Amino acid sequence: MNDSEVKLVHIVRHLDWMSAVEIAAVVAGAWLLTLVVRAGLPWVADRLRPSGRMKILPWIPVLRFLILLAAIGAIVPIVIRPTLQNMVVIFGAVGLAVGFAFKDYLSNVIGGVAAIIERAYRPDDWVRIGDAYGEVRSVGLRSLSLVTPDDSVVFIPHARLWDTNVSNANAGKRDLMCVADFFLHPDHDAAAVRQGLADVAVSSPYVNLDRSITIVLADEPWGTHYRVKAYPIDSRYQFEFISDLTVRAKMVFARVAASPVTAPVSEGCQPR
Repeated sequence: MNDSEVKLVHIVRHLDWMSAVEIAAVVAGAWLLTLVVRAGLPWVADRLRPSGRMKILPWIPVLRFLILLAAIGAIVPIVIRPTLQNMVVIFGAVGLAVGFAFKDYLSNVIGGVAAIIERAYRPDDWVRIGDAYGEVRSVGLRSLSLVTPDDSVVFIPHARLWDTNVSNANAGKRDLMCVADFFLHPDHDAAAVRQGLADVAVSSPYVNLDRSITIVLADEPWGTHYRVKAYPIDSRYQFEFISDLTVRAKMVFARVAASPVTAPVSEGCQPR
C-alpha cells in the first residue's frame, strides 16, 4: 500500500451497512422535506391573503438551499473522518475536479445562490430577463422557471445574472405598476380626457386605491400620448386591469369626441 492509499484510508471512514442506512436516511429525509417545502408552502400561500402569500413564497428557495446544506453537512462526517486536515484535502480535490468537469453547471449554481441571497427574484415576482417576461413559479439551484402571459413555461439558467439585466416589476410586493397607453388626435378637450381617464382608473374593480394613480400626457408630432399609471390589487390581475382600463377609456373617448391615432413605430411609443 503506497503513501496515497494510506492517506486515503485515514481520510475515509470504513463504511458498513449502518453507515449506508444513515446516508440513505439523510437523503430520504432531505428529499421528503424538499417535497413538503415545494408543495406545502405554495398550498398554504394560496389560502392566505395576497400580502401573506408574498411573505411565504420567497422562503421556498431559501429553505430548499438550507435543506441541501444540512444534508451535505450530515453525510460528510459519516463518510470522512471530520478533521481539519481531511476536510481541506477532500474539499480541495473535489472542488478542483468538479470545477473542471461542471464549470457551466457550477456557474448556474453560484448564480442561484446569489439570487437567493440578493433576492433578485423570488416566487410570485414578475420579472423580465432578456426577452422573457412572466411570473416566477420556482427557483431552483440551477435555474428558475417563468410562466409567461401566454401560459408558456420558460426555464432560465441563473448564469444569465452575470451578463443580463433583471427587471423585477414587484420585488416581493403583492402589486405592481400597470401602464395603459393611449394615442389621440391632438384636436380634443385634453382636460376632459384626463379627468375621464382618472375616473376610469379610480372606478376599476381591480384598482388598489391605497396606491397612487397618475395620468401623464405629452404632445407628439403625430398626436397626444396619454399614459395611465396605477396599481391593481394583486399582480396576478395586471392584464385584466389594463384590459378594463382600455375598454372603458374608449367609452370616454367616444363621449368627448376624441379620435384615436396610431403612433409611428419609429417613435417607440407602442403600448406595452
